[in-house]
Amino acid sequence: MIVLQQLINGISLGSIYALIALGYTMVYGIVLLINFAHGDILMVGAYAAFFVLGAVGSGPLGMFLAFIVSMIVCACFGISIERMAYRPLRSAPRLNSLITAIAVSLILENGARVLSFIGPNPRQFPRPQVVNIQIGGDLSISNIQIIVIILSALLMLALNYIVNYTKRGKAMRAVSYDMAAASLMGISVNGIISFTFALGSVMAAAGGVLYASAYPQVNPLMGMMPGLKAFVAAVLGGIGSIPGAMLGGFILGIAETFTKGFISSQFSDAISFSILIVVLLIKPTGILGKRLRVKV
Repeated sequence: MIVLQQLINGISLGSIYALIALGYTMVYGIVLLINFAHGDILMVGAYAAFFVLGAVGSGPLGMFLAFIVSMIVCACFGISIERMAYRPLRSAPRLNSLITAIAVSLILENGARVLSFIGPNPRQFPRPQVVNIQIGGDLSISNIQIIVIILSALLMLALNYIVNYTKRGKAMRAVSYDMAAASLMGISVNGIISFTFALGSVMAAAGGVLYASAYPQVNPLMGMMPGLKAFVAAVLGGIGSIPGAMLGGFILGIAETFTKGFISSQFSDAISFSILIVVLLIKPTGILGKRLRVKV
């Protein structure tokens, strides 16, 4: 029963990591950029939901509005960041874009710290009342965990539908495969890249609201560790692979909760990153990543 309990906890945490990892892997698949500001988009979404819930309340309507507002705000942030910070450097060496991504991350973190309505101090996130549902004798699952798992699954299914079965999704795959050829075929490459950033930011917003609901505290630096773990999940599953990001998120979440439950919470981060190292040593492209042959 203890194993099942930790498995439920791991799936709940892994669902959040998977949502955030999808943003990393989509952006990398399109423009080969590791957007290290992605974790801080999670923080922006969590704060947007915090203010909505503070004004409306943490009931069903409040949670619904919090999700909608945070997604809209984060989509606008994602598009603005791509337009102002990354697009001018698209033809520059990748190192320039990487340094810019780190700079954008620091700007978002420290900018939030100096804003009077946010500030550097942690705040309690208003969430629905926690109700634990007993299953059998020792097994229990909370209503928050059920919400996290169900909403994450629905969002991942929606993303899979958008990418694989819509015209915009086909354009995304075309740009990912060959940007120049896609442009010659009449696809607006800039528009598709902006759409990809917006879509990834929407996933990060949802992940931020769910993460703040599961761990009810918000602060300007809250996106650092979840963002880093989601990046690890994306690399673990195969950076650029959407199913790989989902799989990597679940593996990382389950490994982290099992480590906390059966070894020690102090080793959870070390175990998570050790799994990444082992997988990369065995299969450098990640679990579902594909090896690309480059002709010279």
